[in-house]
Amino acid sequence: MKLFKPPRLADWVLPRLRWRFSVSEPVVFLTFDDGPNPEITPFVLDLLKQYNWKATFFCVGQNIEKNPELFQRVLAEGHVIGNHTMKHLNSIKTDNERYLNSFREFEHVYSSRLFRPPYGRIKPSMAKEISKTHRIIMWSWLSYDYDLSVSTERILDEAKRIKPGDIIVLHDNPKITERQKILLPQLFELLQKRGFHSEVISA
Repeated sequence: MKLFKPPRLADWVLPRLRWRFSVSEPVVFLTFDDGPNPEITPFVLDLLKQYNWKATFFCVGQNIEKNPELFQRVLAEGHVIGNHTMKHLNSIKTDNERYLNSFREFEHVYSSRLFRPPYGRIKPSMAKEISKTHRIIMWSWLSYDYDLSVSTERILDEAKRIKPGDIIVLHDNPKITERQKILLPQLFELLQKRGFHSEVISA
Protein backbone atom coordinates (compact mmCIF):
# COMPACT_ATOMS: atom_id res chain seq x y z
CA MET A 1 0.00 0.00 0.00
CA LYS A 2 1.35 3.40 -1.02
CA LEU A 3 0.72 6.23 1.44
CA PHE A 4 0.98 9.42 -0.57
CA LYS A 5 -0.26 11.37 2.45
CA PRO A 6 0.87 10.32 5.95
CA PRO A 7 -1.84 10.26 8.64
CA ARG A 8 -2.38 13.42 10.68
CA LEU A 9 -1.49 11.36 13.72
CA ALA A 10 2.17 11.75 12.74
CA ASP A 11 2.03 15.40 13.81
CA TRP A 12 1.21 14.33 17.36
CA VAL A 13 3.25 11.14 17.65
CA LEU A 14 6.42 12.69 16.20
CA PRO A 15 6.30 16.35 17.32
CA ARG A 16 9.99 16.99 16.57
CA LEU A 17 9.29 16.44 12.87
CA ARG A 18 7.53 18.97 10.64
CA TRP A 19 5.02 17.32 8.29
CA ARG A 20 3.04 20.28 6.91
CA PHE A 21 2.39 23.99 7.35
CA SER A 22 -0.74 25.97 8.13
CA VAL A 23 -1.24 28.62 5.46
CA SER A 24 -4.01 30.98 4.41
CA GLU A 25 -3.00 31.16 0.73
CA PRO A 26 -2.78 28.53 -2.05
CA VAL A 27 0.87 27.77 -1.29
CA VAL A 28 2.68 24.43 -1.40
CA PHE A 29 6.30 23.67 -0.59
CA LEU A 30 8.11 21.75 -3.32
CA THR A 31 11.20 19.96 -2.06
CA PHE A 32 13.84 18.06 -4.02
CA ASP A 33 16.07 15.44 -2.42
CA ASP A 34 19.47 13.95 -3.33
CA GLY A 35 21.03 16.59 -5.61
CA PRO A 36 22.61 18.51 -7.03
CA ASN A 37 23.15 16.29 -10.06
CA PRO A 38 24.04 17.59 -13.54
CA GLU A 39 21.78 15.08 -15.29
CA ILE A 40 18.51 16.34 -13.77
CA THR A 41 18.97 19.39 -11.49
CA PRO A 42 19.36 21.88 -14.40
CA PHE A 43 16.06 20.62 -15.84
CA VAL A 44 14.37 21.13 -12.46
CA LEU A 45 15.81 24.63 -12.13
CA ASP A 46 14.70 25.58 -15.64
CA LEU A 47 11.17 24.36 -14.89
CA LEU A 48 10.98 26.24 -11.60
CA LYS A 49 12.18 29.40 -13.36
CA GLN A 50 9.51 28.95 -16.03
CA TYR A 51 6.80 28.96 -13.35
CA ASN A 52 8.55 31.55 -11.18
CA TRP A 53 8.38 29.15 -8.25
CA LYS A 54 10.88 28.53 -5.48
CA ALA A 55 11.79 25.21 -3.89
CA THR A 56 13.82 23.73 -1.08
CA PHE A 57 16.65 21.41 -2.10
CA PHE A 58 17.76 18.84 0.48
CA CYS A 59 21.24 18.20 -0.87
CA VAL A 60 23.77 15.46 -0.24
CA GLY A 61 27.07 17.00 0.82
CA GLN A 62 29.14 14.83 -1.49
CA ASN A 63 27.05 15.97 -4.46
CA ILE A 64 27.60 19.60 -3.53
CA GLU A 65 31.36 19.00 -3.53
CA LYS A 66 31.19 17.24 -6.91
CA ASN A 67 29.04 19.95 -8.52
CA PRO A 68 29.97 23.33 -6.99
CA GLU A 69 28.92 25.48 -9.97
CA LEU A 70 25.52 23.78 -10.18
CA PHE A 71 25.08 24.23 -6.44
CA GLN A 72 25.82 27.94 -6.80
CA ARG A 73 23.16 28.16 -9.48
CA VAL A 74 20.59 26.67 -7.07
CA LEU A 75 21.46 29.38 -4.55
CA ALA A 76 21.65 32.18 -7.11
CA GLU A 77 18.13 31.44 -8.34
CA GLY A 78 16.67 31.96 -4.89
CA HIS A 79 16.12 28.43 -3.67
CA VAL A 80 16.84 27.22 -0.15
CA ILE A 81 19.22 24.43 0.84
CA GLY A 82 18.65 21.77 3.47
CA ASN A 83 20.98 19.18 4.99
CA HIS A 84 20.46 15.62 3.66
CA THR A 85 23.64 14.31 5.33
CA MET A 86 27.05 14.14 3.73
CA LYS A 87 26.70 10.60 2.38
CA HIS A 88 22.94 9.89 2.19
CA LEU A 89 22.96 7.50 5.12
CA ASN A 90 20.02 5.37 6.23
CA SER A 91 19.57 6.01 9.95
CA ILE A 92 18.04 2.60 10.57
CA LYS A 93 21.17 0.89 9.25
CA THR A 94 23.69 3.31 10.77
CA ASP A 95 24.87 3.80 14.34
CA ASN A 96 24.21 7.17 15.94
CA GLU A 97 27.81 8.37 15.97
CA ARG A 98 28.41 7.72 12.26
CA TYR A 99 25.05 9.20 11.26
CA LEU A 100 25.48 12.35 13.34
CA ASN A 101 29.02 12.77 12.02
CA SER A 102 27.64 12.69 8.46
CA PHE A 103 25.01 15.24 9.46
CA ARG A 104 27.65 17.52 11.01
CA GLU A 105 30.09 17.05 8.13
CA PHE A 106 27.49 18.49 5.78
CA GLU A 107 27.53 21.69 7.83
CA HIS A 108 31.18 22.22 6.88
CA VAL A 109 30.13 22.22 3.22
CA TYR A 110 27.09 24.47 3.66
CA SER A 111 25.45 25.78 6.81
CA SER A 112 21.70 25.18 6.86
CA ARG A 113 19.14 25.02 9.63
CA LEU A 114 16.89 22.60 7.75
CA PHE A 115 17.34 18.84 7.77
CA ARG A 116 15.60 15.93 6.09
CA PRO A 117 16.64 12.36 6.88
CA PRO A 118 17.48 10.25 3.81
CA TYR A 119 14.84 7.58 3.11
CA GLY A 120 12.51 9.49 5.42
CA ARG A 121 13.72 7.51 8.40
CA ILE A 122 15.24 8.73 11.63
CA LYS A 123 15.67 7.20 15.05
CA PRO A 124 14.10 9.17 17.93
CA SER A 125 17.52 9.53 19.58
CA MET A 126 18.92 11.09 16.39
CA ALA A 127 15.90 13.37 15.98
CA LYS A 128 16.29 14.57 19.55
CA GLU A 129 19.90 15.59 18.93
CA ILE A 130 19.39 17.15 15.48
CA SER A 131 16.28 19.07 16.50
CA LYS A 132 18.37 21.05 19.00
CA THR A 133 19.76 23.09 16.09
CA HIS A 134 17.69 22.21 12.99
CA ARG A 135 14.10 22.01 11.79
CA ILE A 136 13.52 18.43 10.70
CA ILE A 137 11.34 18.60 7.59
CA MET A 138 9.32 15.56 6.54
CA TRP A 139 6.34 15.76 4.16
CA SER A 140 2.58 15.66 3.75
CA TRP A 141 2.66 14.41 0.16
CA LEU A 142 5.15 11.81 -1.06
CA SER A 143 5.32 11.62 -4.85
CA TYR A 144 6.83 8.13 -5.26
CA ASP A 145 8.67 9.56 -8.25
CA TYR A 146 11.57 7.22 -7.37
CA ASP A 147 9.39 4.09 -7.41
CA LEU A 148 9.03 2.76 -10.94
CA SER A 149 6.22 0.45 -9.83
CA VAL A 150 4.03 3.56 -9.42
CA SER A 151 2.92 4.97 -12.75
CA THR A 152 3.13 8.66 -13.55
CA GLU A 153 -0.61 8.51 -14.20
CA ARG A 154 -1.28 7.40 -10.65
CA ILE A 155 1.06 10.03 -9.21
CA LEU A 156 -0.77 12.76 -11.11
CA ASP A 157 -4.13 11.39 -10.00
CA GLU A 158 -2.99 11.39 -6.36
CA ALA A 159 -1.72 14.96 -6.81
CA LYS A 160 -5.34 16.07 -7.04
CA ARG A 161 -5.44 15.57 -3.24
CA ILE A 162 -2.66 18.08 -2.56
CA LYS A 163 -3.78 20.84 -0.21
CA PRO A 164 -2.47 24.29 0.76
CA GLY A 165 0.47 23.98 3.13
CA ASP A 166 1.52 20.55 1.89
CA ILE A 167 5.22 19.72 1.83
CA ILE A 168 5.81 17.81 -1.41
CA VAL A 169 8.73 15.40 -1.80
CA LEU A 170 10.35 15.06 -5.22
CA HIS A 171 13.85 14.02 -6.25
CA ASP A 172 16.59 15.41 -8.49
CA ASN A 173 18.24 12.01 -8.67
CA PRO A 174 19.90 10.96 -11.96
CA LYS A 175 18.45 7.44 -11.68
CA ILE A 176 15.02 8.83 -12.61
CA THR A 177 16.00 11.60 -15.02
CA GLU A 178 13.85 10.50 -17.96
CA ARG A 179 10.86 9.79 -15.72
CA GLN A 180 11.13 13.24 -14.13
CA LYS A 181 11.22 14.94 -17.51
CA ILE A 182 7.80 13.41 -18.17
CA LEU A 183 6.31 13.73 -14.69
CA LEU A 184 7.40 17.15 -13.46
CA PRO A 185 5.99 19.33 -16.27
CA GLN A 186 2.62 17.63 -15.89
CA LEU A 187 2.68 17.92 -12.11
CA PHE A 188 3.60 21.60 -12.22
CA GLU A 189 0.87 22.29 -14.75
CA LEU A 190 -1.68 20.47 -12.59
CA LEU A 191 -0.69 22.46 -9.52
CA GLN A 192 -0.81 25.75 -11.40
CA LYS A 193 -4.26 25.00 -12.80
CA ARG A 194 -5.43 24.38 -9.24
CA GLY A 195 -4.16 27.83 -8.32
CA PHE A 196 -1.09 26.76 -6.36
CA HIS A 197 2.39 28.20 -6.35
CA SER A 198 5.50 26.99 -4.54
CA GLU A 199 7.56 28.80 -1.93
CA VAL A 200 10.69 27.89 0.01
CA ILE A 201 10.70 26.53 3.54
CA SER A 202 12.28 29.11 5.80
CA ALA A 203 14.97 28.15 8.25
